[in-house]
Amino acid sequence: MDGNPLWISAGELSGDMHGAALMAALRDREPSLSFVGMGGPHMVRQTGFTPLFRIEELSVMGATEVLRHLPRILSLLSRIKTALAEQRPRALIVIDAPSFHFRVIKAARELGIPVYYYISPKAWAWKESRALFIKENVRRLISILPFEVPFYKKFGMDIDYVGNPLVDMVNWDRLRHITPTPGRIGLLPGSREREIASLTPEFGKAARILLQKLPRLSFHMVRAPGVPEEALLSFWPADVPLEVCPPDDRYAFMRGCEMLIAASGTVTLEAALTRTPTLVTYKVSPVTYVLGRTFIKVPFISLSNLILGKALFPELLQREADGENIAARALEWLAPAGGAHPLDDVRSELAHLQSQMGEPGATRRAADIILEDLP
Repeated sequence: MDGNPLWISAGELSGDMHGAALMAALRDREPSLSFVGMGGPHMVRQTGFTPLFRIEELSVMGATEVLRHLPRILSLLSRIKTALAEQRPRALIVIDAPSFHFRVIKAARELGIPVYYYISPKAWAWKESRALFIKENVRRLISILPFEVPFYKKFGMDIDYVGNPLVDMVNWDRLRHITPTPGRIGLLPGSREREIASLTPEFGKAARILLQKLPRLSFHMVRAPGVPEEALLSFWPADVPLEVCPPDDRYAFMRGCEMLIAASGTVTLEAALTRTPTLVTYKVSPVTYVLGRTFIKVPFISLSNLILGKALFPELLQREADGENIAARALEWLAPAGGAHPLDDVRSELAHLQSQMGEPGATRRAADIILEDLP
């Protein structure tokens, strides 16, 4: 095995989680491997990884926030390009985050460094032209979503579908014995500052309304890695009881809830795999939202709904993601009329989701593809 390290780069917390698992799988096959690059709290704990950059430098969302932080982002990209030239890694592995990683890929290709893309970008949702960039600049494209294969084939591209690593991470066999606690409501407002600032107050308003209707409820918020409890509480109404929970073993936490209210993102697919009904919420700047509505070509924003082909998880976006609407939708599940059991119905449909996400071992298969292909 060549002595040069592999450069691995994640641009957000979900990618950081997958990056840590991928490095572990690569080292299982080749214990001598070393890594450098960009990661977060999960990756920095991995043996053999030297974090030259941290994802906290990139934790922005939406067009307007990117513009506001553009000088910092451009400085980060410049430093990464310099480090790539100094390190001369054997290969570059990027994980999702295309808006950032396409620029890193371009820098690597100028240096003659081969590129592997793990967790292919969602070009099918918007910006189909990104597929052409990948075709020209990426050596192997590794997908975790089955419907991506025919999309990329339209562009004459081979794509390696390995299944979804969340199947292993969530580990249903370990969770199946956990019985959801009646009245326990889980809250997951995201990991980025803007997500937390825009959604947490609305979650608090919804909780106040729900408690007036159903005093039996209790509210539990999982903080994302690297997010201090104080940051969450600063946006929460003081008159509404709340327990803030650490991010450890969040899948067992999710499974133990009657339902969840969550920011859109990987967490909603994790919730689906724990078979926990979830209200999906999201807020971005008006400019970002208008751009998204103009260009995004898919009917849903949550991966669980996209995979199932239906709006099983209600999606409350922008002005709909306010406290009153969130509470009203939650009450449809928690206090249904006419003897209905909507939460049980949702859980029954979620039982079919896992079979559509591939067999266990996705991360190991991705590691095998990379190691067998390395020049």
